[in-house]
This record gives sequence, structure tokens and C-alpha cells, in this order.
Amino acid sequence: MTDDPTSVTEADLESAISDLLDARAVTSSICPSDAARAVAPTNWRPLMEPVRQAANRLMAAGEVEITQRGAVVDPATVKGPIRIRRPRSDG
Repeated sequence: MTDDPTSVTEADLESAISDLLDARAVTSSICPSDAARAVAPTNWRPLMEPVRQAANRLMAAGEVEITQRGAVVDPATVKGPIRIRRPRSDG
């Protein structure tokens, strides 16, 4: 944990996403801000776009799905609020 968002690495963000998902029910999802707050509790806002990029990398690796209103979306074209979850067969 840090409050200097410039010291946060891509691996830190990917780990935060994975750790948060591991700590929740398999049917749960997280908000990108959850991961940003996990690594920089008081200065998390600058990490919102880097968290989305980390989620994109994890989705490309098949480790997560990015959703909007419960439906899996293409991270290259999605705009607005998203959620991150583990892959599901119903998605």
C-alpha cells in the first residue's frame, strides 16, 4: 500500500484485482475503484485508468471478465462504469 500512485506498478494493480476477487464469492464482482483504493487508499483516483488497463490485460489472459450492467463487454470500446469479475460460463 502507498499513497503515491506513481510508485504503483502494473503488477501491483493486477495483483490487487486478483486478490480482491479471490476474497469474494465466485459470483461477485469488483469496481475498478476497489483495486485503486487497495493500493493507494487516500490517493486512488489517479489510478482509475491504470486499473482499467490492468483489467484489460487480465481479460486478455482469460483471468477476468469486464462487465457493464451484468453483460461482458469489449474493453476496447466500453465507456462508462464497469465491473470486474472472474470468468463465468453464463457470461
